[in-house]
Amino acid sequence: MKHLLVTGGAGFIGSNFVRFVMRHRPGLRITNLDALTYSGNLENLRDLEGEPRYRFVKGDICDRTLLDSLLKDVDAVAHLAAESHVDRSIIDSGPFFRANVIGTQTLLDACRAAGFAEGSGKRFLHVSTDEVYGSLPLERKDLLFTEVTPIQANSPYAASKAASDLCVRAAQHTFHFPACVTRCSNNFGAYQFPEKVIPLFVTNLLDGKQVPLYGDGLNVRDWLHVEDHCDALLTVLEKGRFGEVYNIGGNNERSNLELTHLILQIMGKDHSFIRPVQDRPGHDRRYAIDSSKIRRDLGWEPTRSAWPSALESTVKWYADNRAWWERVKSGEYQTYYQRQYGAR
Repeated sequence: MKHLLVTGGAGFIGSNFVRFVMRHRPGLRITNLDALTYSGNLENLRDLEGEPRYRFVKGDICDRTLLDSLLKDVDAVAHLAAESHVDRSIIDSGPFFRANVIGTQTLLDACRAAGFAEGSGKRFLHVSTDEVYGSLPLERKDLLFTEVTPIQANSPYAASKAASDLCVRAAQHTFHFPACVTRCSNNFGAYQFPEKVIPLFVTNLLDGKQVPLYGDGLNVRDWLHVEDHCDALLTVLEKGRFGEVYNIGGNNERSNLELTHLILQIMGKDHSFIRPVQDRPGHDRRYAIDSSKIRRDLGWEPTRSAWPSALESTVKWYADNRAWWERVKSGEYQTYYQRQYGAR
């Protein structure tokens, strides 16, 4: 790879991935395409401004003309652009299907027109989620999501991601499109938009506020540090076999209640800071990833996701970067693009 296009590179996972690739692949150029919707934040990549190997383009993956111009000399695409918050999809699913389905299909069509095909030397990585698999029962700890688990999306967000996965599958099967799909478990780490549970709870506690815990708190998620995820994404982008799906997990299942108690412990708070709230509609009970395929076939292992140390370091990052999340919570971060790029 000489020139990588990253879609959604100003978001949480996208910005961490851009920085990870810049650090580990010094000969690679990156173009970062992001629409800068509510969670896209250029401050996440402020340290790369002026770097000659990095370019930011504000734009929409549904804009075919823009995609055609950007893909002329690109030989790899990492597609991370997506609407991704379940609660928002329940309130209004329209933006999810536009970005995740129409956007993905537009990008696939543009890549095909730009010469992406098996044997071309070009590669396409589609980043998805374990939520497309639906829910596992709490009492069956032996059950895990594998790459052949049936798709049973239970939220509008998950349905939109499942549809985008199938768009990629169809392109690969019909047109021999050079694509791999990854499905990851819940990510955590630096620069995560503070409506997600870990940064929401940590920043609330830093402000002396209670944390809203859904339902009985027994819903289980597998937690993956974002840098482990970035390492896996780069591995699949470079080594993955076309047409394959690779699950990425942290081997770190925790209930929301257990997560909440550990954050309280790390931050020296008692249980009076928990505020039980009504559960969200259709809340999946358990996600659990079997990552044996990517380990066996590509040699990837999570090395940064172990608790409590990984969670402690994440809490410390938010404590040390109050200015970042205060600007995000206030909405002031959205002025950064205009200040930096508005006159360009």
